[in-house]
Amino acid sequence: MGRPRSTPLAPPPTERLHARADDLDLLSLEAVVHRLHQEDLAAVRAVRTALPSVAAAARAVAEALRAGGRLLYVGAGTSGRLGVLDASECPPTFGTDPSQVQAVIAGGRQALTRAVEGAEDDKAAGAEAVRRFRAGPRDVVCGISASASTPYVLGALAEARRRRARTVLVCCNPPGRRLRVDFLILALTGPELVAGSTRLKAGTATKLILNAITTAAFVSLGKVYRGRMVDVRPANAKLRARAARMVAELTELPLAAARRLLGEAGGSVKVALAMHFTGLGPEEARERLQHASLRALAQERTGAGKPRARRHASSRSEARRR
Repeated sequence: MGRPRSTPLAPPPTERLHARADDLDLLSLEAVVHRLHQEDLAAVRAVRTALPSVAAAARAVAEALRAGGRLLYVGAGTSGRLGVLDASECPPTFGTDPSQVQAVIAGGRQALTRAVEGAEDDKAAGAEAVRRFRAGPRDVVCGISASASTPYVLGALAEARRRRARTVLVCCNPPGRRLRVDFLILALTGPELVAGSTRLKAGTATKLILNAITTAAFVSLGKVYRGRMVDVRPANAKLRARAARMVAELTELPLAAARRLLGEAGGSVKVALAMHFTGLGPEEARERLQHASLRALAQERTGAGKPRARRHASSRSEARRR
């Protein structure tokens, strides 16, 4: 089956009337919620068909970040807010520098909380946002547009291509034939239960895609070990407790010893684990991490299946207590 396309007389797929929407206002609240949930499941199915493109984009982002480049999300309305959300969550989750993943939204910061009329139609403003970002060949610019036709986003992508940055478009409608991007991520979510309200399943699909791009990229960059966010920044009580639990679980140390080890490591889970695996002090362990992954250090430690002696301070004191 070919991709659904709009014509001058037919709206694009996300703007069309849903076949099960005509009686929506006659249903009970429970029935409305159930029907919305069914549409959420349709969003997940739509993303599944786009997974090869998602993986390709994630690989490009990982390569860019590894080479010292950056990722810039560009969007308007719901799409722009989702880009800002994903970018803002990378530093606390993965311990990244805020400059590595950034986002701009049509209409600027005020558009995060209220609509800025006409901002999404300003193609020149999208191009200017990419110029301010100083995008170049090491960077990735990811446009987010459910309609695949937002002028602000298209202007940004055109400028990014002109500056030889790699380009991605995340969308829920087939784009026009003239659009050129390196990676097209198309999740065909179809009509919304509330016609044109792409904050619903199109927004859900977009959030899933952005989650996957950055999470997969940072997993490949060593920000995750055995399912834990080992580069987390423990900036509050909840995260400090999580960091200590991670160290305890991954080292099999008692929680009190894990907390001491984490303190010696300056609060860094990754450094604490490297200290445990190598028996080195914090500076030497940090240096080893520049050249080897935690997985490699853990494998070195186990060797033929027998753990090496731990020689860092907290382990010695733990041994004396025993």
